[in-house]
Amino acid sequence: MDRSPEHDVEKDRPAFRVRPFRPAWWAPGPHAQTLFARALRSPVGPPFERERLETPDDDFLDVDWAPDPGPGAPLVLVLHGLEGGSRRTYVRNVCRELLRGGVRPVAMNFRGCSGEMNRTARFYHSGETGDATFLLRTFRTRNPERRVGILGFSLGGNVLLKLLGERDDGGRALVDAAAAISVPYDLAAGADLLERPGMGKVYAGYFLRSLVRKALAKSELLEGRADLAALRSVRTLRAFDDAVTAPLHGFRDAAEYYRASSSAGFLEGIRVPTLLVHSRDDPFLPAERIPLAAIEANPVLTPALSAGGGHVGFLEGPPWRPQFWADEEAARFLAGTLVRHSS
Repeated sequence: MDRSPEHDVEKDRPAFRVRPFRPAWWAPGPHAQTLFARALRSPVGPPFERERLETPDDDFLDVDWAPDPGPGAPLVLVLHGLEGGSRRTYVRNVCRELLRGGVRPVAMNFRGCSGEMNRTARFYHSGETGDATFLLRTFRTRNPERRVGILGFSLGGNVLLKLLGERDDGGRALVDAAAAISVPYDLAAGADLLERPGMGKVYAGYFLRSLVRKALAKSELLEGRADLAALRSVRTLRAFDDAVTAPLHGFRDAAEYYRASSSAGFLEGIRVPTLLVHSRDDPFLPAERIPLAAIEANPVLTPALSAGGGHVGFLEGPPWRPQFWADEEAARFLAGTLVRHSS
């Protein structure tokens, strides 16, 4: 696959016009957008049928299949965020939107996130692309007649973009289109922001409690592979990544993990139509670290950049009938790209 600047990718760019985001007046600012959207997304989603796939390293992945909207309908693998899962309301909401567009969603649960702890010492992390690649290859083999897409939120979006950009073919053998929402493009800058006094520490603390609890539950498997003494006293996500994530997954420390895994460095290599939804006021990433130049330089990337919206927020409409702009636009982009080419 030719990844040179001369490679013709324009023919893959979908004719897609992003609908402007109109933030709900009653949810002003990034934190109201982030937290109200979390509270107001409906927990009701499409019925899922769970499948467990055995991985090559004697572990397992649980995926949840939504109903098939019709013969030959495209498939979209949905990746959740840090310490999320297929039961999260943002996953359920976007799966509803995909189904409305004639696409069959398949929600991936990262290792340890399906409600049952995985068998091996390893977890998942922002740069771990092997499991999602394994699933996409499986889908391609089982359904050679169907087009395949991928959609990721936050950490899942970072995984998605790195997965595509690190491949020699830019992801073309695995997927036909992609969408990523609220991606922490620069992991170190995001970690720094979440260590500042204020709401950043509230968000980080929420994730940290879950991560530490899981790691301690696997302490026998982690003995000698992670710094369990340090784990018991971590106070920041960076400290957790230094104690657990980095040594467990082959990095020298958190700094090396962040450098190697940040998706900003992989945008140039992507060769499939990809929608990037992001807010300049995202409380998980400083606005100046949004990789605007790299996005602009790659013609297959379609930015949907808003001034506000928070992190996986993007709340519109009245409080009695809220709408979720990012979910709707990502689903519309994928359905328009995949279904259009399938017909």
